[in-house]
Amino acid sequence: MKETHNLEYKEQITNSFLKTVSAFSNYDGGKIIFGIADDGTEKPLSDPVKNCLAIENAINDSITPQPDFSLAVNEEKGTVTLTVHEGVAKPYLYKSKAYKRNDTATIEVDSLEFTRLALKGKNLKYEDLPAENQNLTFSFLEKKFREIAGVEVFDDNILKTLSLRSQKDGFNNAAALLSDQNDFPGIDVAKFGENISIIKKRATFEHRSVLESYENALSFYKDFYEYEEIKGAVRSTVQTVPEAAFREAVANALIHRTWDVSSAIRILMFDDKIQVISPGGLPSGLTEAEYMQGKISVLRNPVLANVFYRLGIVEIFGTGVLRILETYRQSLVKPKFEITDNSISVELPVVQTELNLSADERTVYDALSKNIRKSISEITAAVPFGKSKTGEILNALAESGYVSVSGNGRGTKYALS
Repeated sequence: MKETHNLEYKEQITNSFLKTVSAFSNYDGGKIIFGIADDGTEKPLSDPVKNCLAIENAINDSITPQPDFSLAVNEEKGTVTLTVHEGVAKPYLYKSKAYKRNDTATIEVDSLEFTRLALKGKNLKYEDLPAENQNLTFSFLEKKFREIAGVEVFDDNILKTLSLRSQKDGFNNAAALLSDQNDFPGIDVAKFGENISIIKKRATFEHRSVLESYENALSFYKDFYEYEEIKGAVRSTVQTVPEAAFREAVANALIHRTWDVSSAIRILMFDDKIQVISPGGLPSGLTEAEYMQGKISVLRNPVLANVFYRLGIVEIFGTGVLRILETYRQSLVKPKFEITDNSISVELPVVQTELNLSADERTVYDALSKNIRKSISEITAAVPFGKSKTGEILNALAESGYVSVSGNGRGTKYALS
């Protein structure tokens, strides 16, 4: 077994393992097995019981605050397994420094990440911190609550009820985000032509309430993806990209992004799709599968999310991805989600209810099915093309959203989206 993000091997006991103890305590927990080389080769310890005591003493003497860990000795194999659990009293420090895992390596966190760990240790979020500017006005927020929520009197009591202001600390960062003027990054949106070198229209919505930026982005969307169609005496509105999906993607980008980085939400508009890219990956404790399935809701900015919920913009229960997918239920091409450590990208394609394929693409498409994943060899056996051309066509179909791809290398499988 190879080393992983949550598993490290140590041939001998040196102080370097204490950095990994800090990393596991600060984030997702993990195991360190002593008596195994980096490549997985067994290198039994001469006295695992004595070494176990040395490991325990080193942790107790060097890591602050006290981490949550356990030790298990296997005298037969000559190993000691150290299991470290993620702690609640973050940050956990070794020599006054906090660490994290980067793939299979352990590295020191930067100042921004250190601040985030300290906030978690105090059970605080960035939006809870006092705003730098306390001279805030809320004309746009008041307007929305009067129009949508039917609030007649918008005063300090409303702001306190919304957790935007406290008697002790005044306005917080969530209040600043919703204020009429602020210094937070906003939304940068651009409509491209045939390629990214041709920009037909561009706008940046910033230094205003995030609610206003949200509505500005919707107006921008309507200029390119919504039009009136008249058939006989009937006039109807046609949306090439579902407005409900776009609203959900932008709203979720605003309420789930990290606000402590100076980076705007980017909305890239093309003739065949829209991409919404928000800074910050998934909140700690939420896996990609849980995010996609909407099973668990972990709110990075719960105060901001509550305001959007009260105004009927989003559901509070983390169903954003499912709601986006539902708008494409009748479309042959589906939305795509790309998640990294530092960003979440949502791609909303133009709805297609009819296949737009060449003859060769149609041949390969017909060789696939929705519920059975096939290898390229199985597909090639069912079509009149060689493996190379079949692979090119499959890649084109995947790029267009008609085909989903899983696995890699020889384990790559294809199926209809």
